[in-house]
Amino acid sequence: MKVKKNCIEKMQDWVDDKLRRMCGRITPGKRLAVILLMFVFFGGMSIYITVSSIYNIGKRDGQRLQIEHIRQLPLQQANDSINLLNYPNNGRSTEK
Repeated sequence: MKVKKNCIEKMQDWVDDKLRRMCGRITPGKRLAVILLMFVFFGGMSIYITVSSIYNIGKRDGQRLQIEHIRQLPLQQANDSINLLNYPNNGRSTEK
């Protein structure tokens, strides 16, 4: 468990260091432009997914799920040990 936690911490530090180096090289104006561009892109994608989900709520309602009723299995009543009391011959053959 400790090994996994240590490995994850090393990976987080490595990624953090790389991002800080990349972002430290650009000017504050470009950094602001990148942040605003990402904000607009991800905000637009979020709005698109929300609107398309709401639009498709009622479409194809009955086409996705087709539920079929369970059919009763054909049982042999002559050999059924539970219903032997319902028959006068108690499960015995009527042939002699």
